[in-house]
Amino acid sequence: MVKRTSHRDASCPVARPLDAIGDWWSLLIVRDAFDGLRRFGEFQKSLGLAKNILASRLRSLVEHDILRIAPASDGSAYQEYVLTEKGEALFPLLVALRQWGEEWFFDLDEPRVRLVDLRSGQPVRKLELRSQDGRLLKPADTQVRLAADRGEVQRSSQKTRGRGRHSS
Repeated sequence: MVKRTSHRDASCPVARPLDAIGDWWSLLIVRDAFDGLRRFGEFQKSLGLAKNILASRLRSLVEHDILRIAPASDGSAYQEYVLTEKGEALFPLLVALRQWGEEWFFDLDEPRVRLVDLRSGQPVRKLELRSQDGRLLKPADTQVRLAADRGEVQRSSQKTRGRGRHSS
């Protein structure tokens, strides 16, 4: 089996998280955790994944602080996997992937599941990328720049205009 290349030292914020969530099983586990699954057996039943692969992905998600292990909420001797704050921060990424998949991988009349707002029962509005001043941004309106610090990241993103490159 070919060993995967680690991106933990990459300067690209797209590449670096791939060590934690860069395979489909990890994202599907996180998706299931958002849907309320918490136990090993629940994940295995949902995904149909071999126990050794599931154990490996869960271990990695715990090591990357995306999931944490907690005592079972029902007081039994089992343990559960719970999303951490870092794991919950993946919600917009999963919504974006879900919405992209709905648009590009289903026929218009094909049945599918939908993410809905619990209060209104309406489908969640499509995610949009907006500038600091509220303009809708397209790829040509942005550019990737090297930033020295967090303040520089904010300053460069505010100043960026025109056609940009979107590579790592």
